[in-house]
Amino acid sequence: MKGFIEQKTISSDLAEQMVQAAKGKAKELGIAVNVAIVDGGGNLLAFSRMDRAPLLSIEIAQDKAYTAAAFGRPTHEWYDVIKDKPSLKTGIVHTKRLTVFGGGYPVRCGEDLAGGIGVSGGSLEQDQACCEAALKLITS
Repeated sequence: MKGFIEQKTISSDLAEQMVQAAKGKAKELGIAVNVAIVDGGGNLLAFSRMDRAPLLSIEIAQDKAYTAAAFGRPTHEWYDVIKDKPSLKTGIVHTKRLTVFGGGYPVRCGEDLAGGIGVSGGSLEQDQACCEAALKLITS
């Protein structure tokens, strides 16, 4: 029908599987993390806090997932986008929920944006590895 846009979204079952895959990678790395999965509108679909995962990372994981879904780009790409633009660098970082460091990835169904994943609690590289482990569920 004209005037409508069809959108893909992550199912709750896939979101739960992604959480488990990210947590499995965290266990393999010997870390405790928070994992958040959001739909294309940034609404929380699934979340888990591993035992001993940092409390502050709860909100950070959710914001990483939100940022990735809102802009359709991994959060680690943001700094390179803003670093040489003083007005953007000092302004956009005040945008509520925007995260400009690694650990958040968009989730796509083919070319369509379907949501985001955010992991927080490890190093930048560890958080990214946990996200990538979850994303393998849809890319393999």
